[in-house]
Amino acid sequence: MRLIKVRLNRILSPYVRIVNKAMMEMPKTILCTIDFSDSSKHALQWSVVISQKLKIHLTVLYTYRLVSSQKEEVLQMRKKLEDDATKNFLSWEKEFLIGKEISYDFKTEVGFVADRIEEYAKKNPIGFLVMGRNSSTGSKESFDELVGHIDMPLVIVP
Repeated sequence: MRLIKVRLNRILSPYVRIVNKAMMEMPKTILCTIDFSDSSKHALQWSVVISQKLKIHLTVLYTYRLVSSQKEEVLQMRKKLEDDATKNFLSWEKEFLIGKEISYDFKTEVGFVADRIEEYAKKNPIGFLVMGRNSSTGSKESFDELVGHIDMPLVIVP
């Protein structure tokens, strides 16, 4: 049995070094998109664990759309959506983030998920993107567009 472990270590050793080097060179941020669904809750939980293990920053991104014909209504809707998002995030923060000894921040953005991710990635070094399997990207076309345009690994959490 010991001989098998030694041989396995010899076989895997070069690959482990490559992965470790890649991890060292990886940008120091995980981007996790949420929509406060159960699916995005699982994505956040997974992101927290990986952030702890890799000791990298976690950015939690909540995107939403504003649809209204009246400017006053839009401003009121925006304030309510952002207040609700902050309230929901504070609950998840207590449950999943506080006391985990990781660096994180929470951002809210108006727009399509794919567009907001692309814009964020242009301005910030992202190691990889984490999404829940059932997260709302708007449509299959929007998700396909996202996958086609991002230049980073994508982790989809069930």
